[in-house]
Parts: sequence; C-alpha cells; structure tokens
Amino acid sequence: MNKVVIFGVGLIGGSFARALKEAGAVGTIVGMGRSRASLQRALELGIIDVVGDDIATAVKDADLVLLAAPVAQTGPILEALRPHLDARIVVTDAGSTKSDAAAAARVALGDKAGRFVPGHPIAGRESNGPDAAIPDLYRGKKVVLTPLAENDERDVELVAAAWRACGAIIHRLTAEEHDKVFAAVSHLPHLLAYALVDDIAHKPHAELLFQYAASGFRDFTRIAGSSPEMWRDISLANQAALLTELDAYMAQLARMRAQLAAGDGAGLQAVYGNAREARERWIATIEAAEAPPAQDQAE
Repeated sequence: MNKVVIFGVGLIGGSFARALKEAGAVGTIVGMGRSRASLQRALELGIIDVVGDDIATAVKDADLVLLAAPVAQTGPILEALRPHLDARIVVTDAGSTKSDAAAAARVALGDKAGRFVPGHPIAGRESNGPDAAIPDLYRGKKVVLTPLAENDERDVELVAAAWRACGAIIHRLTAEEHDKVFAAVSHLPHLLAYALVDDIAHKPHAELLFQYAASGFRDFTRIAGSSPEMWRDISLANQAALLTELDAYMAQLARMRAQLAAGDGAGLQAVYGNAREARERWIATIEAAEAPPAQDQAE
C-alpha cells in the first residue's frame, strides 16, 4: 500500500502502523486524531510519517483508512470521511463491537457503505497511547472481520492482507455472532474487573485492602487499567448481549453464594474443578492456535 491513514495512533492504531512499517507493507502513514500531543508523539517515535491537518488532504490517494478510536466515534468519523471517499479507498476499523459499526456505516456513508469493512483485532494490553505501540502486538493473534453484504470481496481481501502483514490470522464471523461471543469472553470480564476495583476503592478501609492485595488480585484486575472511555463506549454499544451475559453470571454467583452459605464444599469444589479443567483446555488450545496456519480460518 502506498498510503494508509490511521485515526487514533495509540496502542491499537500505533501497533498497526509499526507492524506495517516493519513488514515493508506501506509507503506513508498519516496520523489523525483528537489529541495533537499524541499525534506529535507518534511522529517523534516514527509510528507515523505525517500528522494530518484535514481529512480531505489526509485521505487523498490513500489505499486504506483504519479507525482505531473509541467505538462511539465511528459514526462521526465515517460521516466526516464520506465526501472524500473515492472508489479506491477502503475503510476499516478496530472496534470491539461490530453490529453498531455496521449500522453506523450504513447511516453515515449511505450508498458508500460498501467502502467500510468492519474488523476487530483480538490483541491488546492495558497500557495506552503511542508509547504503548509495539510492532509485534498482532503476531499470531486473531483478527475477526465481519464483512457487510455491500462489501466487494476485493476490499475485504485488502483489509485481510493488511492484517496478515502484521502477522495476524484472519477469521470471519457475522456482526451478531461477534458481539455475542465477545460479550462473554471480553466485555463481561472487563466489567467485572472494573467493578471489583471500584468496590474495594470505595470501602472505608481501602488503603489497608490494597496494601495486602498481591499477584492474584493484580492478575484478575489487570484489564481494569484499560481506557475507561473506550470501555464505556464498548459496554453501551454491546448493551443487549452484555446484559445477557451479566445476568447469567449473576445467576452463577447466586448459586455459588447458596453453596457457600450452606457449607456445600462438594458443590464449590465441583465448580472450581470444572473451571480449572476448562481453563487448562482453553490454554492448551490457544497456545496451539497462535502459530499462523497455512491459510486463514472461517468460523
């Protein structure tokens, strides 16, 4: 690709840029965003080559535009892009929710909705900003594409090829499948981690509790160090699916509370044992899967 434009040059967008550069897959990368300081820092770090001043100039002759901003910004950015999208520019995103992204594209882009190919890289860290960007963030990791009916397969392949250049493995799901899956395995865990830390922080003896919190607490709550703005937007964007998963989890907690209150050690051990075995199987599976296969996978 001769030119890629990235809205949001922090961990996700910045790592995408670094990976493309390391792979020799791009000529020029233009950074766009709300924070001039972040853009300037990305320029200093060599993540981007140019700080974009206006959308029309930034996207002129671009091959690919990546939206790596909080999901609530997807619609407004697409609306601003619409007048400047010619037949060759492909737009994609890196948001954690996809049904809302598809709906936003159809509203904001109208008859140009087919220029937008929704995507979601399944990789991240709890740190943010350009300094957090690393070139190997996506290596061996999944990227889920949820193409629209309006997409041309050549445009979908352009997005897939860009992520492959970053070392990623491409999967495909429908937007609805995607949102149900990630409500369970990503959005709910983040909500729980934030809730636990917030609960302890509001206790009158919080300082004492944090003084003795050790590795288990740190590991369980690591993701509560992520961007509050980003996770607010994700939670609201995937509200229905997240509520379903939250209700199921609360029912599980109620069952375990009853076991604890009744002194039902066998019942608690059964839950703990099943969870441990399931986690061990998952770890073994994920470790085996994180070596790029000969070809991408469809799910």
